[in-house]
Amino acid sequence: MSTTSQNSVATQALVPTSTRLGEVHIAVTGKDDALAVWRDVVGLALLEETPERLVLGAGGTPLIVLHLDAAAPVAPHTTGLYHVAIHVPTRRDFARALNRAIVHKERVSPTDHLVSEALYLWDRDGNGIEITFETPWRGSFVQDEELRAITPDGKPHSGREPIDVPGLLAELEGDPTPLAPMPEGTRIGHVHVHVGDLDAAMVFYRDRLGFAGQLLSRRYGMGDVTLDYAPHILAFNIWAGRNAPPPPQDAAGLRWFEIVVPDEETLEGMRTRLADAGSPVTQIERGIETRDPWENRIKILRA
Repeated sequence: MSTTSQNSVATQALVPTSTRLGEVHIAVTGKDDALAVWRDVVGLALLEETPERLVLGAGGTPLIVLHLDAAAPVAPHTTGLYHVAIHVPTRRDFARALNRAIVHKERVSPTDHLVSEALYLWDRDGNGIEITFETPWRGSFVQDEELRAITPDGKPHSGREPIDVPGLLAELEGDPTPLAPMPEGTRIGHVHVHVGDLDAAMVFYRDRLGFAGQLLSRRYGMGDVTLDYAPHILAFNIWAGRNAPPPPQDAAGLRWFEIVVPDEETLEGMRTRLADAGSPVTQIERGIETRDPWENRIKILRA
């Protein structure tokens, strides 16, 4: 079996580190079931409601837009969203998220990646959600296919350990609002999508969009690109199957996600690289729209 290591895909970013993710638009089948997870467990505030969509965010900033037009749950074995990761500012905020899940009896998977701590869960339609607290001072990932991590003093770490739940909940001692929603400063930290081919995905997200290549592991069937923070800004996997097809148009799942660039120069660089490579490029207000080779839709907007 051929392998590709982190060293062979690592590059410098072609876009400024001030590039960030904007809103993530996701289709769901119903309002009440969606709010039971995205508002009550995840902890986002409902900022705007229409018959067509729900806008949720933190500190008044929109982060997730739920489109109420899906006729069926997420279709298995198709491309699209694996999860959207919502990064919180403090470990107490992270502990509150776990506490909300416990109170609402929502199943979550608390995982210690060393460079971050994460809670994984799904909404009622099968849309994946990660809640993340970044901890890059605790270590880094080893540059090989094993997806191993190492602490600053050289101790190995799998990068996939269970979190000490009692220790995490101890962050809430003396907290007068242990179920408080996500605060100002919460942001979309990364988006992780299903694709049909790892190499083609690395070419698209690294060479065309211009993020820094970080890792491609054939053994685990995933890769990612980054800017200047752990763990990554965009990740992709083939866990839905090699050459997986796009989902039906009426299924729940990713509608599009936004990349926000700081200036016209950065936007024009992305536009040129995409067009030169034959990727679709459509002019929209404030920017352009494109799709990766598996129909994952992306809007690139000027700040």
